[in-house]
Amino acid sequence: MSMMAEFFDITKYSEDVFNNTNIMNTEYASYMNQYPTIFLSFASSKGNKNYLINSIKTSIRSEYAKYHYIFTNMEENDEEDYYNLKEAMKKGKNSSLDGVEEAILFLMNMLYKYYDKKVLLFVDEYDTPFIEAHVNGFYEDIRKQLASLLHNALKDAEPLEYAMLTGIQRVANENIFSDLNNVAIYSVARKQYSQYFGFTEGETKELLEYYHLELNDDVKQMYDGYHIGNDYLYNPWSILNYVDNEELDTYWIYTSSNTMIKNAIRKADITFKNSFEILIEQGYVDVNIELGKSFYENNQTSTLWGMFVNAGYLTIENKIDIKRYRIVIPNFEVVDEFKEFLSYYFDLSSVEFLDNIINSLLYEDKNGFLTSYTQLLLASSYHDLTSENSYHMLLYPLCLYLSNTHEVKSNPEEGKGRTDIILKARSSKYTSYVIEFKHGKKEDNLDKLADDALTQIKEKKYDANLTGRIIHIGLGLYSKNVAMKWIVK
Repeated sequence: MSMMAEFFDITKYSEDVFNNTNIMNTEYASYMNQYPTIFLSFASSKGNKNYLINSIKTSIRSEYAKYHYIFTNMEENDEEDYYNLKEAMKKGKNSSLDGVEEAILFLMNMLYKYYDKKVLLFVDEYDTPFIEAHVNGFYEDIRKQLASLLHNALKDAEPLEYAMLTGIQRVANENIFSDLNNVAIYSVARKQYSQYFGFTEGETKELLEYYHLELNDDVKQMYDGYHIGNDYLYNPWSILNYVDNEELDTYWIYTSSNTMIKNAIRKADITFKNSFEILIEQGYVDVNIELGKSFYENNQTSTLWGMFVNAGYLTIENKIDIKRYRIVIPNFEVVDEFKEFLSYYFDLSSVEFLDNIINSLLYEDKNGFLTSYTQLLLASSYHDLTSENSYHMLLYPLCLYLSNTHEVKSNPEEGKGRTDIILKARSSKYTSYVIEFKHGKKEDNLDKLADDALTQIKEKKYDANLTGRIIHIGLGLYSKNVAMKWIVK
């Protein structure tokens, strides 16, 4: 968005910025620096009500300051409106947006008068203050004024040439876009402009090679996988940070708030929970998705899936039918974020359990695994742990975080039957695991159940397709009690 504003902004001289870029070889090169341009970002409009409101006012005030020279020699009516708006936009003034509703429109009108050219308006993350207000409980305090601020700038605004807004939720109920007959919505499911949602593989390869880096399988698995329209794209923020640090790490997930998603997971209905478990278990799920409505305005399973997709935590693999899609976790970077989602889903007190279990398997820490798994059982309220499947669904999703080092299989056909979990090492530097659960009754000997689990692994030859170092884990379980047998083959 800042690039768009830079290109069109009449107050700038951007030839050096866009020199040798593709657009300079098109007819649109003549548009560069030809329009009065307003660029607002609400990305920082988060937190408590006062901070959010002041952030919005600050963003608008910065555009007023940028064009300070247009407010000289104003007509009397304009002068009165100008000073009233400046007063309303002062930091901390009334701790509300009252009186600010016309601020963008007024600036557009003044720019139109001064330059005799219509205005371009760019608003980045326009939905962030709506979402934050909803999450933090003051939505009703600001929604009317905030909606009016945007609607007034878009509705029948004579000085407006074009407007472009970005966000992950379409705010529909607040009438921001009502009565507008020229609004085009470009979601992640549309083909038009899809390549501009991220870096294509060719762009990513060229960028990495420029910095003497390679687009190898590790980079692809970490940052690729976003399916937008017909294109598979890389996360630009993550790629740029990888170039800067030359280290594969999770960069993008720490730049956004997932509070509304986490709260929604806890409160979701059984339809969502069933599909969520399928997604975690098999890596994809077919669901109905509503991409054009905001979840907080329309609290439904389809809009919750839409928020996952629009926010970048899931991506569409293919379209099955009208509003029905197959969705997947796009890459290993996002897999890491699902630790926190799983802790909310299973109502765990901390994601530390997840990390400890994962590390104990990765580094063959027998005692660490038993300790962490016992703590996990004690902390979990997932169902009542009354069947082998409930224990399976508690441990299996955590094993998915080994996906970059292991092929993780649930209930696979191996040897002479089906085992519960297999972790097949992707290289000889890691150890493979076969994990079998045995659930018993209160009076049963859990040690014997664990031994029975190991015997079943051996007799059924569940490790027939594994090579290298292999560990068999047998778990005897009742309620939140566990006995474990750990054998290195």
